[in-house]
Formats: sequence, structure tokens, C-alpha cells
Amino acid sequence: MAVAVDVDVDVDVDVDEIRNHNAAGFGKPSPHRQQWRSPARGELAMEVFSKIDKKIRTFIDAQKMFFVATAPLSGEGHVNLSPKGLDSFRVLSETRVAYLDLTGSGAETIAHLKENGRITIMMCAFEGPPNILRLFGTGTAHPVGTPGYEKLAGEFAGLQGARSIVEVELTRVQTSCGYAVPFYEFKGEREQLTKWAAKKGEGGIADYQRKNNHTSIDGLPALD
Repeated sequence: MAVAVDVDVDVDVDVDEIRNHNAAGFGKPSPHRQQWRSPARGELAMEVFSKIDKKIRTFIDAQKMFFVATAPLSGEGHVNLSPKGLDSFRVLSETRVAYLDLTGSGAETIAHLKENGRITIMMCAFEGPPNILRLFGTGTAHPVGTPGYEKLAGEFAGLQGARSIVEVELTRVQTSCGYAVPFYEFKGEREQLTKWAAKKGEGGIADYQRKNNHTSIDGLPALD
């Protein structure tokens, strides 16, 4: 189904960028998408999918970084946005994804998911054709040692310092142009977190989580 949005805009468009974008598979017909177009230029601005198709899966597999956004229900609470890296993201099915949540100084995502489950994951192309992918859904954090964690743990290997696995049931899969996202060259993964976790050991990490990950900065319960 195509949905037209009545917006009259004047945007400078790089035709070569559009060709590259389409060559990568974005902009090609899909039975699982809706299209938003500007009547002024007729250029594709946004696509909404009901699931992760093969082209989107290929894009996800190529990314080295993703961002996670959550928020409390309170209008006075703090919206959280976290960058993630390492080999920590998995596509479980066309409508389910998960990532390995490594120990950090805060536990905002876990607290927000406990309260309301809302989550958005974003990936964007820093090299090659421009593209932004947003995965909207309902998330559940499975702390280490729980049945949910053990069920999914086999998807992830070789990373120390795990705190939980965040599993997301997708409600909306959306791509957009990403024309303003700059180019960045991937140099390699940082090793500080995994080295810190190895030095701490399981007991030290558990102590750290008890002291620092019990609640969010707004006082919402996070790790038990």
C-alpha cells in the first residue's frame, strides 16, 4: 500500500547518491513495505516494512555499530540513547532481534524495558550508499542466569562481561535516506570493556552490577 504525504519541499538531491542507494537494494519494490514520497520531487523519503527482508538483513549484517533508545513513562524522566558495538547484535527471525547487553555504568535500558517495554534500535550507513534503519518494537531484558538468557546465550560467543540479553519483538521496520550522515572509516573494535571484564572476573562483575545497576538515574528498578 502506498501512502502519500502532502508535503511541499525543495530539496537538493544528489542523483548519483540515489542511484547508489537503489543499487544497494533500498528503493526496490517489496510486498512488505509502504512508501512515503514528496509530491514536489517524487523522491523516495521513507519506507516502512512489516518485517526484516533479505535486503535489510544484508544491511544489518554489514553494520559495526547500532544505537538503542528507550524512555520512562514519566514526562520528567530521562530519555536514554546508547551506542553499541562489538559482535553483539543478532537477527533471530524476520520480526525478532536481540543484542548482548554488556555491563556498563548505567542500566537505563533494562529499567525502561521493565517499566514499559518501548525500544527503538537505529543503524545508519557510515560507508557505501546512504541509509538509516530504525527497528521499533517491544523489548524484554533477560538478565544473566534467567531462562530467557540461557535460551538465547548460544547466539552470542566470546564476549565477557554480559549483563543481559535484550530481545525485541518488532512492530515497525523503517528505512530512510540518510543523506546527511557523514562518511566514517571503521578502524577496529575497542578492547577496553572486554579487558576490564576479564580482569574483574564473574564475581567482580556481579559486585559491580549490584552497586551500579540496581536502579536507573530516575530511580526505576533495573537489575535485581
